[in-house]
Amino acid sequence: MAEDTRATKFSFEFWLRKTLEWGQISTSESQQDVCLHLPELQEFLVQIYGALKHMNCTTAVQEFPLIGQLLGRLCWNPFVIGYDECQKILMWCLCCLYSGEPQNPVELKANSWIQSSLCHLLSFSGLGNHDMDINHFISTLGFTSADYYSKLIENVVLSLVTELSRNPFNGISRQQSFSSRVTSISLLCVPLITLPDVMPLLEALLNYHEDGLQEVLHPEFLEAVNEAVLHKKIYLPESGVLQLWLRHLPSLEKAVLQNLKTFISSHPSSLKKMKSMIKGSLLHRAACHPAVFRTIDEIFKNALLETDGAPEVMTVMQVFTQCFLQAYYENNKQHKFPMKVYFPHNPHSLVMAFLQHPSDLPAIDVHRHLTHIAEMLKTAEAEHIGSCGGLFENWFLFVHFGEWADIAAEQLLSQAESSDALLWLLVFYYKPGDENQQRTQTMVEARLVCDHLTTLSRTPTISVTDLQIAISSKTKTRQPGTSLVVMHLIISFLLFTPAGHVVAREFIADFVVAGSEIPEITGLLTRLANRVSQLGMKYQRTVKLVNDLLQKLKCGV
Repeated sequence: MAEDTRATKFSFEFWLRKTLEWGQISTSESQQDVCLHLPELQEFLVQIYGALKHMNCTTAVQEFPLIGQLLGRLCWNPFVIGYDECQKILMWCLCCLYSGEPQNPVELKANSWIQSSLCHLLSFSGLGNHDMDINHFISTLGFTSADYYSKLIENVVLSLVTELSRNPFNGISRQQSFSSRVTSISLLCVPLITLPDVMPLLEALLNYHEDGLQEVLHPEFLEAVNEAVLHKKIYLPESGVLQLWLRHLPSLEKAVLQNLKTFISSHPSSLKKMKSMIKGSLLHRAACHPAVFRTIDEIFKNALLETDGAPEVMTVMQVFTQCFLQAYYENNKQHKFPMKVYFPHNPHSLVMAFLQHPSDLPAIDVHRHLTHIAEMLKTAEAEHIGSCGGLFENWFLFVHFGEWADIAAEQLLSQAESSDALLWLLVFYYKPGDENQQRTQTMVEARLVCDHLTTLSRTPTISVTDLQIAISSKTKTRQPGTSLVVMHLIISFLLFTPAGHVVAREFIADFVVAGSEIPEITGLLTRLANRVSQLGMKYQRTVKLVNDLLQKLKCGV
C-alpha cells in the first residue's frame, strides 16, 4: 500500500506540472497535448481516487499538499471533463475531500471551494458563459452548450446513483468510510437541489439506507430538500417525500406546521378545495405510516390546546382525517398496520364506532349508533374521573370524526323529543372539560333552544324576529362553548327544516350586520355544505341554500 502511494505521489508531480503547462487552452499545441494525455490522466485520477477514499480531508492534504490546485485546474479544463469518465472521477475525488463536520478554518475554506467547483461542474451555466474558447470547443464536438452540459450532468448523476446502489464496501471500517462519503455527497448536493437533472441523485440519497441507527444524510441536505418541496421548487415522487419525513423529524414538523397555517389562513370556500390542498401536500398519504401519523396528530393536538379548540383547527383536522382514511383504505391490501396503531390511546371499540361511515348505516340506525357513541364516551369519562388525560384523548378522537356531531344536531331537530344522549354528545364536542354542574346548565340551555327550534319547525310560518327573540331571551348569560352548541343547532335548523329555509337568508344577513361569531358560522356552514352535497338529489335545494349563505358571509352583506 505504501509503495502504491509513493508511485501515486510521483505521478502526482508529473500531472501537476502538466496542468501548469496546459494553463488556459489558448493554443492548438496545448490542446493537442491535453488530448494526447487524456487516457493516462484518467488512469491517474482513478489511482488518486483509490487513495483519497480512505482518507479524510486533513490526511489527504498531508499526503498531497497541492491536491486542491491539481483538481481545480482539471475541473476547469473542458477537454478533461469532456473525456470519457473524467468528470465523474473528479466528482468522486472532490467528495472524498469534503469535510462533513469541518474542524478548522482550513476545512471550512476547502468545503466552500469544493462546493463552488461542483456547482461549476454540474450547473448548466457554470462552464459555458465565461470563456469563448470553451464554447468553441463544445461546438467543434458537434454539441450545443445545453446538450453538452446536460449530458455531463446526466453522466455524473448516473455514476453516483450507481455507486450508491452498489455500495461496494464490506466490513465495519470500510462501511464507515462509505457512510462518510454519502454524508459528504448529500451536503455537496445542497446548492444543486433545484437542478432537474440532479433529481435521480436526490431520490437515490433519500432511499439510501444502512444497517446502523445513525442518519448518514447531512441535516442541511434534508432541510434544503424539504424547503424545496414545500415551496414547490422541486417535485419529488411520493416515496421520496415519505423517506424525507421519516428520516428527518424537523422536516416533517415544519411541513405540517406550514401546511396547517396555509389551510387555515387561505380560507378555502369549500371542503372540496381544502381536501385538494391537503392532498397536494402529500401529508395524508405519508400519514399512512403510523410514525408520521402520530407526529402529525401530536401537532394537531398542540394546536387545539393552544387555540382553546378553535373551530377552524377542528375543521382542518376533520378534513385531514377524511383524506388520510381514503388513502389508508385505498392501500389497505399493502398495509401491515391495523387501525389501533394509529389511535393507541383510545378504546378500540370507540375508534371503530367513529370509523363507521354514516352513509353505510340505514337511516333508522343512525340515531342508535349516535346513542351508542355517547354511551361509550360517558363510560370512558366515568372511568377517568379526576384524570384529564383519558378524557382529552377521547374528545380528541371525537374531533377527528366531527361529522358525527353535525349528524347529532340534525337528528336532534328531526326527533319528536330532544334526545339526552345526542344533546350530551353535542355538548361534549364543544365543552369536553365541563364539570357536572356546568355541563348540566349547558344541557338545560341547549335543550330549551332545541325544543323551541323543534316547535318552530312545525309552525306554518315564522319570522326572523321570532327566531332571534326566542333564542336571545335564553342566551344572555351563555358561555362561549354553550354559544357554539346553540349556534350549531340554529344553523342545522336553517338548513334541514322547511321553516328554516324560509328565513335562512334574512337571518344570516342580519347576523352579518351584528358581526357576531362570523368565522365560526362560516366554518360550520362550510362543513355542512360538504355533508349535504353527499346526501343526494333530495338535498339539492339545501346545497344551493348553504352556498348562498356562504356567499353572503363572504361578501359581508
